Amino acid sequence: MTTATDRTAAGAAADGAAPHQSRAAAPTAPADYAALRERFAPVLEEIAEGAAERDRERRLPHAEVRALADAGFTAVTVPVAQGGHGVGTETFFRLLIDLGEADSNLPQLLRAHFSHVEELLLGELDEDARARLAEIAGGVVLGNASHERSTATVGDLITTVVPDGDGYRLDGEKHYSTGSLFADLIDVSARTADGARARVTVRADAPGVTLRDDWDGFGQILTGSGSTLFEGVQVTAEQVRVRPQGADGQPTTQTAFLQLVLLSSLVGVGRAAVRDAVGFVRSRTRVYSQGSGATAAQDPLVQQVIGRISARIAAAEDAVLAAARALEVARTAPEEEREALIDAAELRTIQAQLTAVPDVLSVTTELFEVGGASATSTARALDRHWRNARTLSSHNPVIYQERAIGDRILNGTGLLYFWSTGEKPKSS
Repeated sequence: MTTATDRTAAGAAADGAAPHQSRAAAPTAPADYAALRERFAPVLEEIAEGAAERDRERRLPHAEVRALADAGFTAVTVPVAQGGHGVGTETFFRLLIDLGEADSNLPQLLRAHFSHVEELLLGELDEDARARLAEIAGGVVLGNASHERSTATVGDLITTVVPDGDGYRLDGEKHYSTGSLFADLIDVSARTADGARARVTVRADAPGVTLRDDWDGFGQILTGSGSTLFEGVQVTAEQVRVRPQGADGQPTTQTAFLQLVLLSSLVGVGRAAVRDAVGFVRSRTRVYSQGSGATAAQDPLVQQVIGRISARIAAAEDAVLAAARALEVARTAPEEEREALIDAAELRTIQAQLTAVPDVLSVTTELFEVGGASATSTARALDRHWRNARTLSSHNPVIYQERAIGDRILNGTGLLYFWSTGEKPKSS
């Protein structure tokens, strides 16, 4: 693989700093959750303080991503030997929920980054993998470019990587390139000349790469989930990783991992919604004539709403962390037990999704019951919680997941480990 230590132009312009400076000291042993939460508290508090304003102004969080990298957050799962924190799966997702509470855009935009680290950890830790992990511990951030809005059939790709001189040429257009606007390197999915699938890692500022901030969703608007154009991008053989034939759809912990990143972001939204609802109620001095408390905080009906939404978020968080523990068991299991445990972790993750989505969506709606029309003030930006939750919940739609696990439980049907979109093949 290629190496990279330079910032993207957009990220560098955002804070005017030299690439990857002011890094926190590398750890000497894995830390527990409490120690890491304390370590990252200052940067998380700063991120949370500006979240509503960034949403109102559509100001991309370049500086916030760089602050996380400089603090070592983007290297929490990198082994200590390569300069990271070496945390386990549950600790990682607990920290990701904390980040989601500060700003739910950030866990999602870093999903491809953390997935890349996970892929390296699940493979053979050869010299190239250790070098890449050390780069990530040094502050390198990765983005994603996989989804297409093309006429390709389900599971196929229009983007190609083909031989060109001494190397290869990458051409295509991607949509939902989450995180790439903030990245040093981009992982691109492509089809090879013989029809195989490959992952191509390219520099975000390489000639022929055009990054666009054209994501038009009403939520998660700061994830950089726009389109990316690749026009004759020159790459070396070391930058191309061809996937084994038939690998897509095989049981893997990666699908649960990717889903849990989204669910951690979602639970973070819910926690932020409860936090802001409590803050709003405590700040209110006016009460309704129908109320029975001297203040809003003393009104039993308002207390009931706060109690109810707090319980729903606690249940959603517990479901996600239970799935994270199941994933950790599957990742570390002996080879002969792994497939069954991967399947159990996948099932538990889908069930967590079916718990978290309705709970968080109800919370981000019901929080408005505590304050009437004044809660809809754009200055408070409470609407962003519902918009963000609804957008996160639209990934891997619940209706398909409900049917999948129902079919599995009733009929023993295998779970689907490969999600893709495209046009249905025309019948002959």
